[in-house]
Amino acid sequence: QVQLVESGGGLVQIGDSVKLSCAVTGRAVNTYTMGWFRQAPGKEREFLAGVNTWHNRAGYFADSVPGRFVAWRDVPTNTVYLEITSLKREDTAVYYCAADESGGSQPRRGGDFDYWGPGTQVTVSS
Repeated sequence: QVQLVESGGGLVQIGDSVKLSCAVTGRAVNTYTMGWFRQAPGKEREFLAGVNTWHNRAGYFADSVPGRFVAWRDVPTNTVYLEITSLKREDTAVYYCAADESGGSQPRRGGDFDYWGPGTQVTVSS
């Protein structure tokens, strides 16, 4: 059965970097389009970045996402990553990885993804 589990979150300082991992079991990670989302307190879940089936680096991002965000897929370890640099307070959120098995192109909506991890909390403070 397909499972996704995020890790790497925690309490971090403004200006630091954080690297989040999403371990995928039950299916090869490169058979899905993988996505990263976040949900900040009081806000809806927000799409961040997507990695298409045949690419190992994120090929598309939300318009609001700057170059501080990088996402990629590591096929040998069946793991997807999200790294955020120059962390800001507004980056505080629960971060989720998700998998889309539909074969659709460039999914951005939460409803387009079929499997979700439980999330990992990133809290940015001074």
